[in-house]
Amino acid sequence: MRAQPQAAPGSAEITELQLEHADGELLLSANVQFKLTEQVEDALHKGIPMFFVAEAELLRERWYWTDLKVASEARHMRLAYQPLTRRWRLNVGSRPIGNLGQGVALAQTFDSLAEALASVQRLSRWRIASVAGLPGDASSYMLRFRFALDVSQLPRPFQIGAVGQSEWNISASKTLQLGAEGAR
Repeated sequence: MRAQPQAAPGSAEITELQLEHADGELLLSANVQFKLTEQVEDALHKGIPMFFVAEAELLRERWYWTDLKVASEARHMRLAYQPLTRRWRLNVGSRPIGNLGQGVALAQTFDSLAEALASVQRLSRWRIASVAGLPGDASSYMLRFRFALDVSQLPRPFQIGAVGQSEWNISASKTLQLGAEGAR
C-alpha cells in the first residue's frame, strides 16, 4: 500500500488528476489531499456543516481571443456531523446544497471524520463532457480543475469571521493539457 502525502493544515494539494476517454465520454478522476485546520474541525464537531466544491472546465485554446469554455461541471459537497447518532453525513450534488438537502443527488453516512474526508478528497470517473460534442483537435483543449472549501455557503457569522483568515482557506487548482490520445 502506497503512503499518501499529507498536506499542512489549511493547505490543499491535487496529488492526482487524470482525464480518460471511455464510451464517448470524458471522465475525470482526481485526488485532493488536505488537512482541516482546528477552526474548521471544531466548527464541524459543533454541528456546523462545511461545503466543498470541485469545478472542472474544459477549455479550447485560441490564439486570437481568450480561451473558449466548451464544457463546465461542478460537484458540491456538504459535510455535517450528526451529534445524536455520532455519524458524519456527506451530501453530494451538481448544484449548491441548501441546509434542507435540496438538490442532493447522493447522501452517504460515515462512522468517522477520516472516512468522510477520504470520500470528499477522492473523485472517481466524474463525467465532464461528451466527446461527440467537442469540435477540432484534442490537443487544442485543456482542463482546468479547482477544489475549495466554499465559505460563501457557511452561516452568516462564519462568513464574516472567515473573510481574510487563512484558517478557512482550503483550495487548490491544476491545469492539464490534453494530447492527441487524451491527457498528458
